[in-house]
Amino acid sequence: MSEPIGVVVLAAGQGSRFRQLAGDQKDKLLADCTGRDGVVRSVIEHALMNLPETLDRRILVTTPDRPQVIRLAEDYGCESVLIGSTGMGDSIAAGVSAFAQLGGWLMVLGDMPFILPSSIEQVVAQVCDDCISVPVQEGKYGHPVGFGRHFAQGLMALSGERGARPLFAQGRVVEVTVADPGVLWDVDVPEALIYRTA
Repeated sequence: MSEPIGVVVLAAGQGSRFRQLAGDQKDKLLADCTGRDGVVRSVIEHALMNLPETLDRRILVTTPDRPQVIRLAEDYGCESVLIGSTGMGDSIAAGVSAFAQLGGWLMVLGDMPFILPSSIEQVVAQVCDDCISVPVQEGKYGHPVGFGRHFAQGLMALSGERGARPLFAQGRVVEVTVADPGVLWDVDVPEALIYRTA
């Protein structure tokens, strides 16, 4: 693929389930999280740290009321796109629209701090124009998910809460088997903030 792959970090959701348990003022993206390396950083910083250096076209989509998240994104080489909606579809559409000329897009969830960089690289390596690349851990689809350039219009047409899963029926899905529980591990509850091996 001649054109580079862009990374779209989705960080606009409000984390309502997390807030119900931790308190309304607790933003899960900024919650203290003990990473694979044993170091405590915010959830979003772990997610940004895990992006391979080779992926240098980076956009973070978030809401304007998150200045700390925006600053961290800048520290890790991301441009920020600010949207008023918290919907997954709106976030994906905004991120892809900002990078519409690229060869494909990798959708990274900002609340998934434990994904190995090598897993991300494996997913990116399988992205091609007409396919969707998805990591599989123990038979389950995980994140991040890579989309080839043929999905541009479909991604930019998404809106509201609905994500990109319906696009899976419109192209070839390449399953990338990884031995990485991080691809399934989002931080929906406070108990998920500490990495523990099985």
